[in-house]
Amino acid sequence: MGRSGAMAAFIGRQYELSRLQRLLDKVAAGGRAGRPGRAVLLRGRRGVGKSRLVEELARRSAVPCLFHSVSAGTRAEQVAALLEEGAASELPGARLLAGRSADSWQTALRLLAEALPAESPSIVVLDGLPELLTADPELESALQAAFARDLSRRPVLLVLVGSDPAVMEAVNRRGRPFYMRATDMLLHPLTPADLADTLGLSAADAVDARLVSGGLPLICREWPPGLPVPEYLRWALAHPASPLVATGERILAAEAPPGTQARAVLAAVGAGHRSHSSIGRAVPAVPRASLNRALQSLVERRLVTAALPLSTRPSRETRYHVADSHLWFWLAFVGPRLPEIARDRSDLVLARLLRSWGDWRETAVKPLVRASLRRMGDLPEGTGAIGGYWTRTDAPEIDLVGTDREPVGERVTLAGSVVWREGRPFDRRDLDALIVRRSRMPGTGPGTPLLAVSRSGSATAEVTLVTPEDLVAAWRPSPS
Repeated sequence: MGRSGAMAAFIGRQYELSRLQRLLDKVAAGGRAGRPGRAVLLRGRRGVGKSRLVEELARRSAVPCLFHSVSAGTRAEQVAALLEEGAASELPGARLLAGRSADSWQTALRLLAEALPAESPSIVVLDGLPELLTADPELESALQAAFARDLSRRPVLLVLVGSDPAVMEAVNRRGRPFYMRATDMLLHPLTPADLADTLGLSAADAVDARLVSGGLPLICREWPPGLPVPEYLRWALAHPASPLVATGERILAAEAPPGTQARAVLAAVGAGHRSHSSIGRAVPAVPRASLNRALQSLVERRLVTAALPLSTRPSRETRYHVADSHLWFWLAFVGPRLPEIARDRSDLVLARLLRSWGDWRETAVKPLVRASLRRMGDLPEGTGAIGGYWTRTDAPEIDLVGTDREPVGERVTLAGSVVWREGRPFDRRDLDALIVRRSRMPGTGPGTPLLAVSRSGSATAEVTLVTPEDLVAAWRPSPS
């Protein structure tokens, strides 16, 4: 499949590209007892840009590439599609595949190996590995045999791409046919630092943009440079086909189709229901056993995060939130208003969104703040874990907690608050409230350091202040 057509702008991913390029360079250099071929398991949430990353690698390296994307069909149809794509590809031996057929994956992969160049590198991509394995569980053994006997003897980089985390992680697990045969690579969403650099945004606006976009490249590529979130929302909501409007539904259609119990439970979590009991009340038609299964499935698929409070005492007070902040945003503001957007009344959607934006943002930013703090090196000494603290009644609830270890710490190293509002600094009232909450948390005392993460600074010097610039800097690569 050629790549001569124009492609959308490619943003970020320099580290990931360089990592793949190093593997391709090793393929080109040969070695390993006449087995230059290498394999990569490329995984990451749906829409994070896995396929686009490999396309960019092939474009920049200018090596022949066969890109097979899974489509609905039987094993025989998938095998035939692979050979047809190979025959139409830019592989030097593509003509060898013309008119060929195979009765199994192993035969098809052997034929494909014969079409690969023997003296120069090439790339073969199987995009949608979990779906292929669901259609034919024998593919895993076929891949192992084909790689061991044929593909590894050619200078080829075999890239196996998939979004289902459980399946992709299992492929590289001890006892499975492909164990230890591939480099594991997890592709994360774009970071606040990526957005600050590529979109020309201030640190605070970059954090906000990361919440709305989820760091999904498809959305970020369409973001006009320098445009703050409210203006971007005005622009994007006015276009029903914009990635902001369309991406959430595409993710849900693949991960939690309409009418399923998982979809109803996910919608409840996205609407702000965090505890098991609250979620259950929001979906009364879902029986308790089914609710438990749906939540477990959503957590396993990394659509929902299940968190426990962090302190010096164990707890079972699990709280749930949507893992992908864009999907969280979409479920809260876009999905329920698609009919209005289709009627060209995005003005109503935007007005309703902006009324709730501040409250939603202050909640949604907390997981990102915690992830950013985990990357910082100047936290109080002994901090080994960052989380939050709450009780069944949320009295108290503390946004930020540091301990020496997790899931249960021996000592608390910090307690903090997140205040993420324009023109609203962390002030004396916030400090007093934090001190009261700290006094009611196990493992803390008057000497426990206090931290404030604020979008608009602090009006008191009695806390350690973390600014938007600090959060963004946490995502920049360490100087070599």
